Amino acid sequence: MKDVIQQAKVDLAAALRLAARFGLNEGVCNHFSYAIPGVENRFLLNPHGIYWSQIRASDILVIDGEGRTIEGAGEAELTAFTIHGRIHANHPSAHCVMHTHMPYATALACIEDGKLEPIHQSSLRFYNDVSYDPDYNGLAEDQAEGDRIAACLDGRKVLFLSNHGVIVVGETIAQAFDDLYYLERACQVQVLAMSTGRPLKRVGDNTAAKTRSEYDVGGSYPEAHFSGLKRLLDSESPGYAA
Repeated sequence: MKDVIQQAKVDLAAALRLAARFGLNEGVCNHFSYAIPGVENRFLLNPHGIYWSQIRASDILVIDGEGRTIEGAGEAELTAFTIHGRIHANHPSAHCVMHTHMPYATALACIEDGKLEPIHQSSLRFYNDVSYDPDYNGLAEDQAEGDRIAACLDGRKVLFLSNHGVIVVGETIAQAFDDLYYLERACQVQVLAMSTGRPLKRVGDNTAAKTRSEYDVGGSYPEAHFSGLKRLLDSESPGYAA
């Protein structure tokens, strides 16, 4: 179990550094968490106040179901616990939870009726797997708001938070990061297409559903993608594993 936890810390630190590399982060806000397998109410979480491009595996906290630090130096930021803690509690299959204010996805969350449209191959991997929270209630600083946000997820892997950002969940860190990366790319394509002022060319439902099913049986692509990105970090930013 010690080795499993250490590897998860390394992977979470890598995901955070990669998110910074791709411009998915905002200041020292936002959080990635991971439920430690086989251990009830124990989660890995990046601590408040460390810039993502500098984070190391040794910086990752272990927190309990009440948001208290069990291992590590630092504390869970309040909104991190209220959002991530309640999603983990309400969606046990969401082993990894990634919340960002990444710019293109957040831009869609900040327009009236903004939704990810089925207009591009990368958009179709999320077909019928996106939920939308239509209400912004300020900073999520209490458990009730965390539960409300968790309910909006509704078993899907992506949640757009109006006037706020996005949440992506996955069974593994690699899967969640792969989806986070491609979600932002899909949103970028859509924002660029919308900026032309021309009508969006939507893919039909049958083709969209077929393409989504092809992604679902895509095998180990998320792991291959994440492993390749970690090799990039190994050569350019190896301190993440320390």
